Amino acid sequence: MNFSISRNKENALKIKMDSLGIKEADLEEKFIRSSKKGGQKVNKTSTCVYLKHKPTGIEVKCQEERSQVLNRFLARRILVDKIESLVLGRKREAEKKIEKIRRQKRKRSRRAKEKMLRYKKIRSEKKELRKALAIE
Repeated sequence: MNFSISRNKENALKIKMDSLGIKEADLEEKFIRSSKKGGQKVNKTSTCVYLKHKPTGIEVKCQEERSQVLNRFLARRILVDKIESLVLGRKREAEKKIEKIRRQKRKRSRRAKEKMLRYKKIRSEKKELRKALAIE
């Protein structure tokens, strides 16, 4: 990857791609004509970048800038963000399930227990009033 941007941004993207296991070989890259304002220059050159990550099937199109090189960088950044949210989203779901079970098993606090018992007592008193009177 050689983009005409700062080395720091380029290295940060490379590190993020490595941490998620995204290889350049897994990316399918195409250049197509942009469909936006820009006049003759945009209509004649293929500045829009299409990226597809083959293992996940995630596709990204980027035509934000007039420069193809910049669009290549931005497309990769967007793709990495999408894959990261996909991976972390699955982890979050599992964490949510575990936390839910943990909350269900947790012992009630004294205050919560007292509140529940108060409510139960009120309800039992209501039901007591519904009973038929025993006539002797």
